[in-house]
Amino acid sequence: MTQGWRWLMPPRCLLCGAAGADGIDLCAACAAELPRNRTCCARCALPLPTPAAVCGTCQRRPPPWHAAWAPFRYGWPLDRLESRYKFGADLAAGRALATLWQREPMVVERPALIVPVPLHRTRLRRRGYNQALELARPLARHTGIPWRHDVLRRVRATGAQTELDAVARRRNMRGAFALDHATALPAHVAVLDDVMTTGATLAECVRVLKRAGVQRVDVWALARAPSPRG
Repeated sequence: MTQGWRWLMPPRCLLCGAAGADGIDLCAACAAELPRNRTCCARCALPLPTPAAVCGTCQRRPPPWHAAWAPFRYGWPLDRLESRYKFGADLAAGRALATLWQREPMVVERPALIVPVPLHRTRLRRRGYNQALELARPLARHTGIPWRHDVLRRVRATGAQTELDAVARRRNMRGAFALDHATALPAHVAVLDDVMTTGATLAECVRVLKRAGVQRVDVWALARAPSPRG
């Protein structure tokens, strides 16, 4: 957006309607309320009450990925912006969330490629956009890391994960993804989604990439749910 356009249409806070600050559609007060995920498990990004390298769950059952990065916790008021972006076609909320992510420090090793989690064609047609892809594109541009949307394909139209527990989520996602193109992939890839709850969706993507020969796969999400369901 050009400076002239911003002069004509100055940013307004998407949460309270006050004047936006720092070049985004959030005021300083609402932006300060966004829950950062500073104290979390290095393996799955689960928010923790006290610093710990790896949470108990990851110690007992390590996930298939190497490391996780989720700069925010899924809580008020970020959850409201995310819901408007994902389910309400509020692309202004998506732009604000993408900008906020770009401003967070990258606390994981830099990958060679970013791969957004794909939507099934039926859901993509209904929604009109892939929320993970729209977050990945500006983040890749900001970091200078290449990204590709044609690496993974969603081959099965899975049901909504929202009301499922952790076991049901894993079962729901089994076999949902496949490699879209049989091309050479780098040794280190990050799979990106908007929200990580139990990690079932990301885990299935990781398994497909590892079977394709990728040595290290990390998972990135804008926000991490405070605790997995189930």
